[in-house]
Amino acid sequence: MIKEIITTAEGKMQKTVSVLKKELGSMKAGRANPAMLDKIEVEYYGTMTPLSQVGSISVPEPRVLQIQPWDKSAIKAIEKAILKSDLGLNPNNDGTVIRLLIPELTEETRKNLVKNVKKTGEEAKIAIRSIRRDCNDKIKALKKESDISEDEIKKAEDDIQKKTDNFVKEIDKIIEVKEKEIMTV
Repeated sequence: MIKEIITTAEGKMQKTVSVLKKELGSMKAGRANPAMLDKIEVEYYGTMTPLSQVGSISVPEPRVLQIQPWDKSAIKAIEKAILKSDLGLNPNNDGTVIRLLIPELTEETRKNLVKNVKKTGEEAKIAIRSIRRDCNDKIKALKKESDISEDEIKKAEDDIQKKTDNFVKEIDKIIEVKEKEIMTV
């Protein structure tokens, strides 16, 4: 039973790290990254559809994203969705493809991005610690309702703490890499 609780907690922690990676991937860091467009949805035949399902997204140059719609009639809808997004990018279209030029980041913009990265990382760490606390609460509840020894409880708490520490270290590494990426573009 304790094993299941710890395994479930570890799965939730892994999911938290995955969400963090995805969130950081969608932040613009001065170079083109198709993940920046992950949150954009296009109104396509009356339905909100993810941009990645309306066309192919490529990076022909380090600071250019290119969107090749599968249906040429979707170009205006794609442009509209990009303009409505919070990316602050102006789409250029030549009738067949849309190009997005990623602007150079100013020093101030870089510092603000780093602050956001750190804030997002801290939120992920808080989520990891919350999962640990829930896991420990479940383990303590087990103690009250069944015959689990103090040693087993202590071992389980130590185990979940080690897992928590490892995930927090992983988050720190991810944040550090993203900071370097932003500051050295």
